[in-house]
Amino acid sequence: MPTAQQVQAAASQVAQDPDLGKRVKQRRLQLRPDDAPRKRDKVDDSGLEWLVNLVRWLGESARMLVWLAGIVVVALLLVGLRHWIRARAESKAPPRPNLPSHVQSLDIRPESLPDDIGAAASALWTGGDPRAALSLLYRGALSRLVHDHAVPIRAASTEGECVQLAERRLDTSRGAFFAKLVRAWQLAVYGSRLPTAEDALALCREFDAQLGVARATQAGA
Repeated sequence: MPTAQQVQAAASQVAQDPDLGKRVKQRRLQLRPDDAPRKRDKVDDSGLEWLVNLVRWLGESARMLVWLAGIVVVALLLVGLRHWIRARAESKAPPRPNLPSHVQSLDIRPESLPDDIGAAASALWTGGDPRAALSLLYRGALSRLVHDHAVPIRAASTEGECVQLAERRLDTSRGAFFAKLVRAWQLAVYGSRLPTAEDALALCREFDAQLGVARATQAGA
């Protein structure tokens, strides 16, 4: 049996032999099991995951856009419905009649009259101008009836027609006051007969109490 030294010497001699000591690389084909991991498959899986994430993001974005579009459409429908209801209500509202600025030749516009008609008429009477005082009372009464009491007096209405319209619209006390004022006006204009100072000044004092705006508001409430 060779000794260890003899084996080592033989190995060294083999290693020095050019035909036996060199290393040779060889390649050979070998079938790989189906369940063996593949590096390329890992790369492909990464790309597929990115695509899935992109599709998911696009889907969420599209859903959000659909919700926003739905909210905008509903808001526009509500606004349009509100305008439609308002326009329909306005179209059904009865048209407001054109109020006359004059009755016969008398100016009954509120801006053409003093704020305190009774006091102004009383000052005209005591100042020696009774016809102007009665004219102011009559014009003021017509203006209050038309603008504050909604009496349907028209530009061509006569004194008698104004009295009839007022009596249909006003209560007994105010209707009687207006009728008395019209009689005093007619007697002064057509009959050249003035009322007594006591009656004329009573008409001035009672004017705002009978035909004032506050009373008209209370009656309509």
